[in-house]
Amino acid sequence: MNLDIIAQLVQILKDAPELGAIEVRRGLFGSWSVVRLTKAGHQSNAGGQHVVGAQAPVETASPSSAAAQRALAAPGVGEAVSAPSQLLEIKSPMVGTFYSAPEPGAEPYVKAGSRVGPRQVVCIIEAMKIMNEIESEVAGVIREVLVENSQPVEFGQALFRVDPHA
Repeated sequence: MNLDIIAQLVQILKDAPELGAIEVRRGLFGSWSVVRLTKAGHQSNAGGQHVVGAQAPVETASPSSAAAQRALAAPGVGEAVSAPSQLLEIKSPMVGTFYSAPEPGAEPYVKAGSRVGPRQVVCIIEAMKIMNEIESEVAGVIREVLVENSQPVEFGQALFRVDPHA
């Protein structure tokens, strides 16, 4: 998704008072991109947080073009790029069973306070007897582990909250 499209989305959000947020997902399962724009002060079902899907390349708006800089600087519109106070979510890319460690009795891959980097394994989700390693797409510090070991998870369910600015 290019910055001109993101700038157009920001303008749509700015011009439509009934809209509080826009989220665009493109691609196929396992290789989608997500862009989420939220009006300042708007609370959505994601709590106004930038949402990141695990194992998916995520494109966010970076003010590298003049059009994007103008759009991102528009008053009343924010969160096209994550603010320092926001936590990013690592979400389950599939339905299955969550495992925090590579085997029973082993130390978990990550826990609250652990530093993670892109492509670092954070958990396993078992689906149809296949163990799928879930990798982080963000760098930061795990602030919350939202799922307990051996718990069933749904597609899109938040597994971890990561502070990318810590």
